[in-house]
Amino acid sequence: MSHTQHPASTASGKAKVCVIGSCSMDLVVTSSRRPGAGETVLGESFKTVPGGKGANQAVAAARLGANVTMIGRVGDDHLGKAILQNFKDNLVNTDYVEPVTDMESGTAHIILAEGDNSIIVVKAANDHVTPEYVAQAIEVIQNSDIVMIQQEIPEETVAYVSEICAKANVPLLLNPAPARHVSEAVIKNISYITPNEHEASIVFEGMTLEQALRQYPNILFVTEGSNGVRYYDGEQEVVVPTYKVDAVDTTGAGDTFNAAFGVALAEGQSLQDAIRFGNRAASLSVTKFGAQGGMPTRQEVEEQL
Repeated sequence: MSHTQHPASTASGKAKVCVIGSCSMDLVVTSSRRPGAGETVLGESFKTVPGGKGANQAVAAARLGANVTMIGRVGDDHLGKAILQNFKDNLVNTDYVEPVTDMESGTAHIILAEGDNSIIVVKAANDHVTPEYVAQAIEVIQNSDIVMIQQEIPEETVAYVSEICAKANVPLLLNPAPARHVSEAVIKNISYITPNEHEASIVFEGMTLEQALRQYPNILFVTEGSNGVRYYDGEQEVVVPTYKVDAVDTTGAGDTFNAAFGVALAEGQSLQDAIRFGNRAASLSVTKFGAQGGMPTRQEVEEQL
């Protein structure tokens, strides 16, 4: 596991962040309660907002002042055009976000009800983020200060990227969502892994949380929602508390945390400071609607720290 600090090294002084992952459109319904099987309920609102874990993390990192390149796929449909335009509006480099011919863009179908969300993801074009596709961008990956990846793309792509990063000594942050088994080979190659409690129980199956934390000191960071972030520093378990806010919509809070944590690490900040920065950004993100709607700018986070 490589932990080399790559301090922000671009001419502009901005951290170079490469995000490899999913780009989708979120179709969001708000309702007072969830329908049961076979039941129809009347909802309160419907919105389409750009999402996908990869895209969310790319947009969040760009708003926080990083120089961001996205590697992903969209469909050749109107949603794909809207996703690309949204990247451009947020100053994310889209040289490696190519439309897939005769394929629809990925979508996430989100119900916001009873103070929480339920989500069905249709991967569509995101399944075409293959190792062969990512290989076109190998130089971008090798020259990044940090690479961020998630699991809404094929498993073999995550393994391939982990090998490139390990060879090039570039830190890789894996956000293992949605949860699935992660091979020992991949875990050896990554620098940081950031599951929530549910994801940790799947990724580190057969281990208690305490055992997993002890086995991966300063590598495994478990996000515990309003409780904060837990990790093992080599001597003891540390919980870095989050900030109390009135939450409007928690969609994208984890993506905002990961992006902010990654940007701070790419800039050479200490683990504790990077987690604090991530927690502050995530807490601000839940105060507005939509995964990307509340993602804060650098100035907004620093004013609140």
